Amino acid sequence: MNIKERNDALNELVKKGEIVAAVEQFFAEDVKTFDYGGSKTESKAEMVDKMKSFAGNIETVHEITFHGSWVEDDTSISDFHFRFTMKDGSKIDWHELIKRTWNTDSGMVIAEEYFQAI
Repeated sequence: MNIKERNDALNELVKKGEIVAAVEQFFAEDVKTFDYGGSKTESKAEMVDKMKSFAGNIETVHEITFHGSWVEDDTSISDFHFRFTMKDGSKIDWHELIKRTWNTDSGMVIAEEYFQAI
């Protein structure tokens, strides 16, 4: 699969709420992630743990909307809107642009950064 096809397949998992599987299948072992809140991870194992913890704390998924994506060379940007109620009763309403940098040889994500969309 080329980068566009891999990005499309990753987005399909995210659309179904399968965020742990997306990380396990498409992230390089040494992937770095950064979000607009200042959180970062330094490896696939760390990101898998973070996503397992996050997913395990979701009480209700209200919305996962995929608005589209763009791919150019080794970079993709995907536009998602997520709405969840967490087990502690808190509400999450994120509209995010997710920028991924891909290793074009291995086809794995080597960096992922989250931007808050308007």
